[in-house]
Amino acid sequence: MVGGVKFSKKEVEFINRHEVCRFATCLNDRPHVVPVCYIFLNNNFYIATDYNTRKFKNVSRNRNVALVIDTYKPNKAVMVEGIADIIEYGQEFKEIYKLFHDRFEWVRREPWDEGEAPFIRVSVIKKVSWGL
Repeated sequence: MVGGVKFSKKEVEFINRHEVCRFATCLNDRPHVVPVCYIFLNNNFYIATDYNTRKFKNVSRNRNVALVIDTYKPNKAVMVEGIADIIEYGQEFKEIYKLFHDRFEWVRREPWDEGEAPFIRVSVIKKVSWGL
């Protein structure tokens, strides 16, 4: 855990109940926010991406990121700030890929292997939640 950030039981339940978050990256003070599917494991968020995406290019140059998982009715959310790392190969990649494969039909429909598309690991340095 980067910075010792801990999530409450209610926060973890909320995070694990959802599949999509809004993921923010930034380059040269130009923010970029996109909806992405994620896996939450060991207090890290994992996001699948492709090498040609803006989020990958931004994270490659600026590792500071944020994400939010939210609902409007009722108004509940978990927002985190974190440090991003690219995961392309190895045991961590294989473990995360299996979780994505098991959870998301789109991964089973269009599978990939190490080095073909990376994951972004977000190590949490700060979190805020409301409504939980």
